[in-house]
Amino acid sequence: MGTDSPLLVPAVDHEPDYWVADNTGMLSRRAMADASGPYERTITPTIAELSLQFPADLVADMEEAAAALSSFDQYARTRLGHDNPTLGPMNSILLRTESASSSQIENLTVSARQLALAQIDESTAGNANVVVANVRTMEAALRLADHLDSAALLEMHRVLLSGQRGDKPHAGRYREQLVWVGASAASPRGAAHIAPHHARVPAAIDDLVTFMARLDLPVVAQAAIAHAQFETIHPFTDGNGRTGRALVHALMRAKGLVTSTTAPISAGLLVDTDAYTSALTAYRRGDARPIVEQFAGASRFAAVSGSRLVDALVAQIDAGRAALDELGLRSQAGAWKVLPALIAQPVVNGRYLQDRLGMNPVAAQRSLDQLARAGVLVERTGMRRNRVWQHPGVVSVLDDFAAGLRRS
Repeated sequence: MGTDSPLLVPAVDHEPDYWVADNTGMLSRRAMADASGPYERTITPTIAELSLQFPADLVADMEEAAAALSSFDQYARTRLGHDNPTLGPMNSILLRTESASSSQIENLTVSARQLALAQIDESTAGNANVVVANVRTMEAALRLADHLDSAALLEMHRVLLSGQRGDKPHAGRYREQLVWVGASAASPRGAAHIAPHHARVPAAIDDLVTFMARLDLPVVAQAAIAHAQFETIHPFTDGNGRTGRALVHALMRAKGLVTSTTAPISAGLLVDTDAYTSALTAYRRGDARPIVEQFAGASRFAAVSGSRLVDALVAQIDAGRAALDELGLRSQAGAWKVLPALIAQPVVNGRYLQDRLGMNPVAAQRSLDQLARAGVLVERTGMRRNRVWQHPGVVSVLDDFAAGLRRS
């Protein structure tokens, strides 16, 4: 990559400031002295009217990535069909998979089972509800894609932090303090990135919104640069990475690149997080090529891995249909209605079927019994009350997908 032509963008500027570390009693006098002192805050350049000269090879890379995403979107529609009852649940699980990958970049990991349990308020995993909040953020991002302005960004962030204990006062509000990316919580000195002064955030976001509204840029490059600019602004006290990756999906939806599904782009970034963070650093130094390449590569990965994931999940539902056929269930049996929903929600209870599928308690329990007799669902609690059923095949597919990312 080093010999490739750069994609030049304005480098960030800096302004000096002085940090005085708080005396919390946790630091020695020497550590306090080291933590206090001069540092430089970032000033983000404006990009609303940014003129970009794309190297020819990068143009080809972006076109291939965009074509791969579009093909994946079409493949999912063709594989399932617009009227297929599995299409909606498939969209949900792809979005959930992408949300989990985005969270994992921030070292927030959770199994498919625990995430599904959290969706029915049955999880005991600490990270599960945080990741569920990220799922809601992705949903909000796609819902707001047609009105991608500062209010939409604040709403996405409100949804995200509302699910994190202790962070609700900051939810949906720009920060009013300095933030930085680095190992020390005591001082910005020596941090990898020190965000702009909070007074600069609203104008910087307005500039970014104008950039995102442009219609003269390749979508993959526009999404990558918008994401890098958002992460450089770092407008919130927490949740910037997850909100910024949700923003990518909103932008791609707004530009019509991916309209029916959620491609697992964050999964592609998760394959090499060091390269991803290095690309953000390169962007701040004036070269957008690495971050565009990261998103182009992640888009191709998303198309290939997403198609395989769709195939594996559809195979599980097909096997479930065969099992119900073998059981001899009539077409009106409730199990047939529940089966497609198990893609999006592979762990269920009676309350879920009542709330989401409109079943009465008797019909819900009968459906669970039918699916259990067919071997599609397995009851995991062993209790007489508050029982939970799991589709082990779907859970295994999702966990194998996540494990494959970690192995990569």
